[in-house]
Amino acid sequence: MLGGLAFGALVLRMAQVTIETIRNGPYIVTGEVELIDAAGTKFPVEKRMALCRCGASTEKPFCDGTHSKIGFQAAEKAVPESKE
Repeated sequence: MLGGLAFGALVLRMAQVTIETIRNGPYIVTGEVELIDAAGTKFPVEKRMALCRCGASTEKPFCDGTHSKIGFQAAEKAVPESKE
């Protein structure tokens, strides 16, 4: 996608944005981001949001803390050569 990042079905259009991975937790997105899901639903622009990484949140695409209840364990680091 031109001018943004694509994460599966989520599209992030960005200007000055930081995406931080929290150990065994969510992605923390800091900066004003327009978030649009696969159905075209637009979420309100926020300066900071936590996006679910474990897949178990009841508030997807946002984190609701379920990762800590289910013992989610993420990869220790990004794998640049991964095909995903």
